[in-house]
Amino acid sequence: MKSKMLSKTLGFVAGLTLSAMSWQANAAEPLKIGYSDWPGWVAWEIPIQKGWFKKAGVDVDFEWFDYVASMDAYAAGKLDAVGMTNGDALVTGSTGAPSTMIIINDYSNGNDMIVGQPGITSMKQLKGKKIGVEVGFVDHLLVLKALESAGMKESDVTLVNVPTNETPQVLASGEVSAVGAWQPSSGLALKGVPGSKAFYTSANDPGLIYDGLSVNPESLATRKKDWEKVLKVWYKTVAYIKDPKTHDDAVKIMASRVNIDPKEYASFLEGTKILTLEEAKAAFKKGPGLDSIYGSSKVSDDFNVANKVYDKHQDVNAYFDGSLTEAMK
Repeated sequence: MKSKMLSKTLGFVAGLTLSAMSWQANAAEPLKIGYSDWPGWVAWEIPIQKGWFKKAGVDVDFEWFDYVASMDAYAAGKLDAVGMTNGDALVTGSTGAPSTMIIINDYSNGNDMIVGQPGITSMKQLKGKKIGVEVGFVDHLLVLKALESAGMKESDVTLVNVPTNETPQVLASGEVSAVGAWQPSSGLALKGVPGSKAFYTSANDPGLIYDGLSVNPESLATRKKDWEKVLKVWYKTVAYIKDPKTHDDAVKIMASRVNIDPKEYASFLEGTKILTLEEAKAAFKKGPGLDSIYGSSKVSDDFNVANKVYDKHQDVNAYFDGSLTEAMK
């Protein structure tokens, strides 16, 4: 499950940064990449099964994790790279595990939802009522954006801190009037309460939640050519997903990784905006809006500090490098 903004689950790990010499010594070993259950990262299963990394001349070892566990493994120096949201890259870096995002896989385009009880179809109807959401995580941020769009403040509602995987049960219990969650929890909430409605989603704020591949900076510096090959394989994968001739096979492969029926998984993919090369190049350009990963990450950074996920603002510019993407043709 994709748990997104990591809050305080990562403790500071002393001595995380490996020296360039140690990276050089391990240069012959496979690149170790952690991935987890989110369509933009499950997509890596396609080149894994197709053998495209070997064809590209790069030795890669993908390791499957629960999302939080993948970041823990990265923070402990067990991975060269990991799939993270842009906001979680800041959280992980704040604990002493810096990273550089070189691929923007996607942005959430509907998979993150605010689901209301039957009859609730707008934020204004939630004034004075309870919303179940995992406080300090990204759907808390989505709730704040939804309140802002309705001309409301956080104090206009009562937030009940609920682990995301428990939101379907909490909505069904009637304890809250709405929940904020991401797939598959958001979908389960809709299924579990007949007549419930997702009235605000990440599609309302495209670019609020970017998902990418974040690499240890020293691995990137010493094995840049290998990472360039990984990048090329990724865009071969994007083309395979988007080509109508191969789309169904792509969905079938992705669904098999998470043991979900391909027809159901297709809807998860629809709620994920997989970026083309040109779209990724545009997202890597610096700007203040959500259409830029820098502008989006500034929103995440402000949210993280305001909610005491970490104490000091992060240097957003240090976490992203679009040069390899820009060099792609």
